Amino acid sequence: MDQKIMHALSYGLFVLSARQGEKDNGCIINTAIQVTASPNRIVMAVSKDNLTHDMVRDSGQFTLSILSEEADFALFQRFGYQSGREADKFAGLEDIARDGNGVRYLTRQVSAWLSCQVVSATDLGTHTLFLADVLDGARLSQAPSLTYAHYQQHIKPGVPPASGQGKKRWICTVCGYVYEGEELPADIICPLCKHPAADFEPLD
Repeated sequence: MDQKIMHALSYGLFVLSARQGEKDNGCIINTAIQVTASPNRIVMAVSKDNLTHDMVRDSGQFTLSILSEEADFALFQRFGYQSGREADKFAGLEDIARDGNGVRYLTRQVSAWLSCQVVSATDLGTHTLFLADVLDGARLSQAPSLTYAHYQQHIKPGVPPASGQGKKRWICTVCGYVYEGEELPADIICPLCKHPAADFEPLD
C-alpha cells in the first residue's frame, strides 16, 4: 500500500464508521496511529459509550475517514452532535461510498480513507483499544489532514459567554462543547461527541 496514505493517519481527527446488520454508524475520534508498516497495522481507542464502538467490537471491521482541512463544522454536528441510536448519520449525504467490507466512508472533506480488520481488542475501562490490519485505502485529497490546531482556530465555533458567576468552564477539545460548573466531573462524557474528561481543558 502507498505509504503516503498511511502518512495521512499521523494527524488528529477522524470519522470512524462501522456497520452492523443493515445499520451504519459513525463518530468522531481523535486517537488512531500506525504501529507497523509490514503489515500496515494501526491502533485506535474508542469510547465504550458510543454505538460505533459496539459495532466495531461485534463486527471486527471498520473504516477511518481521515478528515482534511476542508472539513466544515456541519460534519462535526452530524457525526458528533446527533445520536446514531436515533438517526442515520449517513442519511442525505451524497459524498459517501462503501469499502470491500460494506462499511460506508466519506469521500469529501477527507484526505484519505482506510478499511480495517480488527486483530485484537483490549479493555481499557472507559475505552477499548483496537489493534487492526489495514486492508485497503486511498488518498482522496491533497489538502492537509486536519489537526487539532486547525480545527480550534478555523472550524470550531466561538465559545459562549459564561452564564453564572463563580462557575468555571471546561471545553471539549474535540467538538467545542462547553461544560460549566464548580468542577469537572471525573466521569464526564461529552454529550455531543462522547469523549471523556481527558479531552476537556479549562476555559477560564
